[in-house]
Amino acid sequence: MSRRSGILEFAVLGLLREAPMHGYELRKRLNTSLGIFRAFSYGTLYPCLKTLVANGWLIEEPGSAPEDALAASLAGRRAKIVYRLTAEGKEHFEELLSHTGPDTWEDEHFAARFAFFGQTEREVRMRVLEGRRSRLEERLEKMSASLARTRERLDDYTLELQRHGMESVEREVRWLNELIESERAGRDQRRSPSAGDEARQGTTSGETGGLPRHRGAASPEGSPSGAPDQPDPSDDTTK
Repeated sequence: MSRRSGILEFAVLGLLREAPMHGYELRKRLNTSLGIFRAFSYGTLYPCLKTLVANGWLIEEPGSAPEDALAASLAGRRAKIVYRLTAEGKEHFEELLSHTGPDTWEDEHFAARFAFFGQTEREVRMRVLEGRRSRLEERLEKMSASLARTRERLDDYTLELQRHGMESVEREVRWLNELIESERAGRDQRRSPSAGDEARQGTTSGETGGLPRHRGAASPEGSPSGAPDQPDPSDDTTK
C-alpha cells in the first residue's frame, strides 16, 4: 500500500465514523473539509472503498430515502450506495488513531491526523505534535545550512524563494508551539482543577479540547479552498 492510499483510507474511515455517506458526499468532504485530497478523482476513491469493504471495515447499503430510489428508477438510474463503518472498521480506525510513528509527522499524513484530533486521545495528540515539531526543526536546520552554503551563488529571486520557504516552516513551528503549550495547559488543568474549572470543563474533562482559544480547527495550511464538484450522475450505483 502506498503512503497516499494509506492516508486516504484513514481519512475515509474517519469521516464514516461520523456518519454513513455515499461516494459523492465522501469526495466532497475530502476535498473541502480536509483539503489535502483536492487533486484526487473518483478513480482513486472507489478502489479505496472497495478495498475497505473487502477488508470488512465498511459495508455497502442502498440509499435509504424511498423518494430518491423512485426518482432514480424513473430516470433510468440505479440507487446510490451508502457506505457505513462496521464495528471492525471502527476498531481499526481507533488503532490507526493511536499510532504515533514517524510517518504521522510527515506533511500529508500530519494534516490528515490533525483533522481528526477531536477524536484522538490527548497523549497521542501530544506525541504527534511534538514529533511534527521535531521534524520541522530538523528541516529548518538543514534549510538554514544549505542557504548559508549557497547564498553567494543564488540570484535574488531564488534567494527570496529560499527565505520564503524557511519563513513558512518557522511559522508552522510557532503554531505547533502554541498547540503544544495549550495541550499541556489543558492536561495540567485536568489534573488539579478548581471548582470553577470543573464547571467550565463539563463532562468532557478536557479530552477533546486543546486548541488555542483564538484558533479554530484549521489545518496547518489554513482553511481548504475550492468549491465542491458537481455530482457525477453515474456516482454510487450498484453493479
